[in-house]
Amino acid sequence: MMNLNRTVVTEFLLLGFSTSPERQVLLFVALLAIYLVTVVGNLLIILVTLVDPVLHTSMYFFLSNLSALEVGYTSVTVPKMLVSLISGDKHISFAGCAMQMGFFLCFGSTESSFLATMAYDRYVAICNPLCYTMIMNKKVCVLLAATSWTIGIPAQVVQTGLVFTLPFCSSREINHFFCDPAPLLLLACADTSMNETLTYIMVTFFGMVPFALILLSYIRIITTILMMPSAEGKKRTFSTCSSHLIVVALFYGSGILLYLQPRSSEFPDGAKLLSLFYTVLPAMLNPFIYSLRNRDIQMSLKRNMWKKMFPR
Repeated sequence: MMNLNRTVVTEFLLLGFSTSPERQVLLFVALLAIYLVTVVGNLLIILVTLVDPVLHTSMYFFLSNLSALEVGYTSVTVPKMLVSLISGDKHISFAGCAMQMGFFLCFGSTESSFLATMAYDRYVAICNPLCYTMIMNKKVCVLLAATSWTIGIPAQVVQTGLVFTLPFCSSREINHFFCDPAPLLLLACADTSMNETLTYIMVTFFGMVPFALILLSYIRIITTILMMPSAEGKKRTFSTCSSHLIVVALFYGSGILLYLQPRSSEFPDGAKLLSLFYTVLPAMLNPFIYSLRNRDIQMSLKRNMWKKMFPR
């Protein structure tokens, strides 16, 4: 019977938000605008950091990687949601659902790793400035970036595989706008305690551990800044890491609210809305946070725009 249940599952139905058709049109327009801003803004940061030699430093190398990650992160869920909103077709294939979940989980663990890596970069720059270029050389930066991109892949592939090898009941309706583990486990006709335990382990290892490393880095950074004699020096030094702190607060704040809430038999629109914010809001705001609060990127944009408008 269990094998039969596994073979008949060919697709799921993503219920999305329980809103009227008029509101669905508004949601489509808002999501499309957010997605376009996210993609264009993050691609612009990648382009600027590539073409401007002034930005060829470890901090902007990691920032360009984070921007590329944000484009992928939002592209896993938002395009499918846009198609569902405009066409009314909420079906997703079994394989498509598994791929969506796998990429979403991998990108989530990668973002946590990159935020921790960027915190370490700021720690070295502020607490060990004389050794900064020696410690954060090109080889180390590439190694840290490669580790951040790949460290979560094996574990998240295993987690995704364990979810999709479960026998599912007659209902194929996922009460969400994408294939998230929590609402999918509610459809299983088997004991999911091992999956839930594994989820908490993954959240701890790929979420809480990087967050703890970020906190430790900033405790040392703030201690070092407070010991500086000049108020102007304190302000200038803190400004180099304030953008990163805002991004960390957005990513972990919404993530903690989302994944530490009690599990229930339903997934209400409030939880789905919070999940949507967690998915799209940090990615959309990152370019604004780093461009509006970063003098180097502002100057680079002005230089490159000037060259385009008035070429020699």
